[in-house]
Amino acid sequence: MKNHLVNTKRWIIRKIAESFWGDNFRQGIKRLPFERIPPGSEAKYRCCVYKERAVVRSRVLAGLGFSVEADDEMTSLLEYADAALKRKHIEGPPLTIIDIACKGCVNSRFYVTELCQGCLARPCETVCPFGAVTVKDGHSSIEIKKCKNCGKCKEACPYHAISKISVPCEENCPVDAITKGEHGSASIDFTKCISCGCCVTACPFGAVLERSQIVDILRALKSGRKVAAVTAPALVGQFSAPLSKLVTAMKKLGFSEVVEVARGAEKTAREEAEELKERLSRNESFMTTSCCPAYIQTVRRHMPEMLPHISDTPTPMHYTGEMVKSKDPRTLTVFIGPCVAKRREAMEDSCVDYIMTFEELASVFEAAGIDPASCEDDTDLPEASAEGRGFALSGGVAAAVKSVVGSEREIRTACINGTSKSEITRMRAYAKNGGPFDLLEVMTCSGGCVNGAGVINREPKAREEIRKLVSESRKLEIEK
Repeated sequence: MKNHLVNTKRWIIRKIAESFWGDNFRQGIKRLPFERIPPGSEAKYRCCVYKERAVVRSRVLAGLGFSVEADDEMTSLLEYADAALKRKHIEGPPLTIIDIACKGCVNSRFYVTELCQGCLARPCETVCPFGAVTVKDGHSSIEIKKCKNCGKCKEACPYHAISKISVPCEENCPVDAITKGEHGSASIDFTKCISCGCCVTACPFGAVLERSQIVDILRALKSGRKVAAVTAPALVGQFSAPLSKLVTAMKKLGFSEVVEVARGAEKTAREEAEELKERLSRNESFMTTSCCPAYIQTVRRHMPEMLPHISDTPTPMHYTGEMVKSKDPRTLTVFIGPCVAKRREAMEDSCVDYIMTFEELASVFEAAGIDPASCEDDTDLPEASAEGRGFALSGGVAAAVKSVVGSEREIRTACINGTSKSEITRMRAYAKNGGPFDLLEVMTCSGGCVNGAGVINREPKAREEIRKLVSESRKLEIEK
């Protein structure tokens, strides 16, 4: 769903693309803060237009692929534009924070509103295990120093008079990687961060954002080299156009070919099926899938006890990139998907050169004046299987692996449908004691990749479009 923040993010990428294709990239980039906030404008979101332009400047830096935290404010946008054109690759964490865009939210806590009736039962006071709630002059109050944010008082109040002040980015981070710094602005501990992008979608001020590779991708498309678009299964349903028209639209941007990652997913399903059977033959308790890079980072950084259970099979993105490069090693590969964490995975994968989100693809289409719905159907795309295309939805990976195993062995599957603090606790218990399953699928995003941080459409219709395509696709051939 579009809103002011989404419109701003897409405007930045669209304008960077337009500037790249224009007569003077450097000058186009330099003008962006003033094009967004023209002279004579009145401040709409900040204290003054100067701060609003400073925020736009920082958004442009991230759009060019730079870390806002590393900005010395003395380097001009002209110089950043030059550096973006000259670099070979982007290094460092995929996320960055604009401190001046951060609201500096108050600490998360519970408080008593004016709805409190000072009732005789006083369940809020009696239920609090820390003695933080007291009633004085017919009104409850919570002592912040004693409160542990358990929320029991809120649940107990019959008048719903107790509310919680939330800090969206902190509340949505499953691994406590984002906190307020000494000046009250958000700060990411990149030793904890799993690059899931939950903070990106949660922050209503857009203070957390990705470092885009759009300039690098556009430069590759202009270089004359072959550039392949490898598209995630969740692409279907993001645009008001079928896959056949989207292929044509991407080729109009300059991509030499389009390959569905669903084809790589087929190989992942086959390999994970063989790996699972081998592990079970050794009496291992269970195996988890390896497709979600944010889950892999969660295990590496926060759940080392789960390491023995992770599948060693490469991801569909890797296999698809490998497929493209096996035909021509000089071909550059661009993974187009919904995922922020794929940026981190690509840093460790020589088969994937660049990452582009669905949001970025939509912005580039707009910059190029391409309407996918008006494009002709491309008939050259090799059809992927239903199982491979089903990887986009929660439960799809486990279902594909189970399908490959077939009747050879009964496989019990389960799914972690969205990583949270409570689910991490549950997975730790599984690592210690096992669970009622042989294969555990873990999706960091609730609902699956279709709800990743880089999607355009979060409506149920997007999921229905994927299910429709899956139902119309061929069944995966099982190799004997």
